[in-house]
Amino acid sequence: MDQDFWSIHKLIEFSPERVFLKMYLVESKAGAIACMLFSLLLLGTWPALLTLLERRGRLPQHTYLDYTITNLLAATFIAFTAGEIGRSTMDKPNFFTQLSQENWPSVLFAIAGGLVLSLGNLSTQYAWAYVGLSVTEVITASITVVIGTTLNYYLDEKINKAEILFPGVGCFLIAVCLGSAVHASNAADNKAKLDYFENDSKNGVGTKGVTDSKQTNTNTNTVDMNDLENGAAFGEKAKAGTALFLIEVENKRAMKVFGKSTYIGLAITFFAGACLSLFSPAFNLATNDQWHVLNDGVPHLSVYTAFFYFSVSSSLIATILNFTFLYRPVLNAPKSTLKSYVNDWDGRGWALLAGLLSGFGNGLQFMGGQAAGYAAADAVQALPLVSTFWGVILFGEYRRSSGRTYTLLAGMLLMFIAAVAILMASAGHRKLNR
Repeated sequence: MDQDFWSIHKLIEFSPERVFLKMYLVESKAGAIACMLFSLLLLGTWPALLTLLERRGRLPQHTYLDYTITNLLAATFIAFTAGEIGRSTMDKPNFFTQLSQENWPSVLFAIAGGLVLSLGNLSTQYAWAYVGLSVTEVITASITVVIGTTLNYYLDEKINKAEILFPGVGCFLIAVCLGSAVHASNAADNKAKLDYFENDSKNGVGTKGVTDSKQTNTNTNTVDMNDLENGAAFGEKAKAGTALFLIEVENKRAMKVFGKSTYIGLAITFFAGACLSLFSPAFNLATNDQWHVLNDGVPHLSVYTAFFYFSVSSSLIATILNFTFLYRPVLNAPKSTLKSYVNDWDGRGWALLAGLLSGFGNGLQFMGGQAAGYAAADAVQALPLVSTFWGVILFGEYRRSSGRTYTLLAGMLLMFIAAVAILMASAGHRKLNR
């Protein structure tokens, strides 16, 4: 241990280019696991910020356009810094050198990965409104792991330990079943609260009139939207988990979902999961050329160059779709205009922060996957561990629910904890091309 520390210390002291950042923090197994853990934290947090804005009434089109800007900036920053560390060689060229090389077959894989990630993330933004943050993240993450991890295992020539890896995938399968059960149980709890409120409310506010904001706001005496950021969760007059709380959330949010079938939300969620299950295998093909599409002598794309192309394509399709949704919204979201978007500064800072968190989170996931195997890096899809925490703290999800819901929720979280530990334990070590 002392000798290893001294070697790292000498690199820090005498290497002006800080090559140790790549060799130790990215290419070592310990560095890869550190990247995965930090990525898990970031990728589990940014969805909560976008959900917060939707619940405060900000249009999802506005939020996602802001998110897209900083998401691309994060990838550009990684490419211009980490991608330029160290001396550029024929086998391992730096970012700028690779931009002019004949590596378009691999670039196309990176672009394809960015496209499916953008479609998946965009779909989840609408799914959050219908089925909630926790359930959406559980289902999409589980589908991503089951399909994506299996593909990555074979693409990486089985460098991860199958006897450890696939029991971890099994934990995700159990988690998605429990997540569906949690959603059904919580939906039944909410329906019971609203039915009781409708039948027994003294002020006459019932579920039939919750879409009328003026009527409901007058009767419920709601507090300022910013109370969520101050931790007040609608103040003392609408405690989290009560029927009144559910009604106030519905009145303030950008997308009205009361009376809408949750099957719509579940269908969107499963579509998002299918898209998200493909972005990591596509990125894997972009950086490792398992299908031998590059010409002889052309070096593989570095993780930094591939991530740059990946993020450009993701941002481009997201921008095109969201500009379209301003004027032709989907799922009954309100219409908007470019002028309204430009002038909408309420919550813009949170949206920009979400883009940075997502960008750096994805970058760290890919760095960890390039070193320890992309199948093991799919451990970061246990992000519902983080998202559920924010869902409970910020949005009052599962407050005043039944004992059955709490039991299922605890089981779901335990399965995710087991899954992330098992998947990281399966980490291998890629023999990098020199």
